[in-house]
Amino acid sequence: MRTLRDIHDLRHTLHGHRLRDQRIALVPTMGNLHAGHLALVESARQQADVVVASLFVNPMQFGPDEDLDAYPRTFEADQAQLTEAGCDILFAPTVSALYPNGLTAQTRVHVPEMGEGLCGGSRPGHFDGVSTVVSMLFNLVQPDIACFGQKDYQQLAVIRKLVSDLHMPIEIIGVPIVRAKDGLALSSRNGYLSQQERAIAPALYRTLCELRDALERGESIERVLHQGQTALYDAGFKPDYLELRDTMLGPVANTTRHAVLLAAAKLGPARLIDNLSVQLPAVTDTSH
Repeated sequence: MRTLRDIHDLRHTLHGHRLRDQRIALVPTMGNLHAGHLALVESARQQADVVVASLFVNPMQFGPDEDLDAYPRTFEADQAQLTEAGCDILFAPTVSALYPNGLTAQTRVHVPEMGEGLCGGSRPGHFDGVSTVVSMLFNLVQPDIACFGQKDYQQLAVIRKLVSDLHMPIEIIGVPIVRAKDGLALSSRNGYLSQQERAIAPALYRTLCELRDALERGESIERVLHQGQTALYDAGFKPDYLELRDTMLGPVANTTRHAVLLAAAKLGPARLIDNLSVQLPAVTDTSH
């Protein structure tokens, strides 16, 4: 695996692969890799000749009171895991390489509607930061495909809309959530949990499973979501949101059959997110 930090070196290297008509895949990451990231690399490996992983802790997507400084940076371990996973190129630019004029003067990419509410509501400007850096990476790498995890469901939806709206010739592949044996969705931020908090954390997934089952039985959406909020509080979480949306993140209607249950909750210093697909029955009472 080649590790590149310079934009010119990246473009020069990829130009050679493109001349050989090789299919290029991109896996964007912020490092501190776990099995969920490696599943993205594996998916890319299966569908492309050349796999490029990027490693960049993007300051633009962190709010002023968020964990930019504390975000774990494990470059050498990440490098070793990517090599073992069969990644071909690691692109690890500096902040000054991608934002040479600083963040204030940087052009930003805004994806309307899809990035509003949910995580976009509680983290203002977050998805502008995501869509800006992803647009930059797409421009630099010019991949044929790009792989993103389904755990960040809203982020995946934002990226799909970005690519569609800007007519980018990139296939976006959503890779299923990778979970620990107890059901907790893998996340770099799980490392913030104490031993006691880590024992509590799987209750988020268990609660979503219980709510999904109730919704698929046709129970009232409003009542089920209220019960879910209570269950999360009782387990020790501070829920940020718990919502049922259609698969395009619009409101659920009486005609909606395929939906997604989305949750974000604080547990100690960690903000955990998760989601589950829900198949709603033909008659759903959304009024009470």
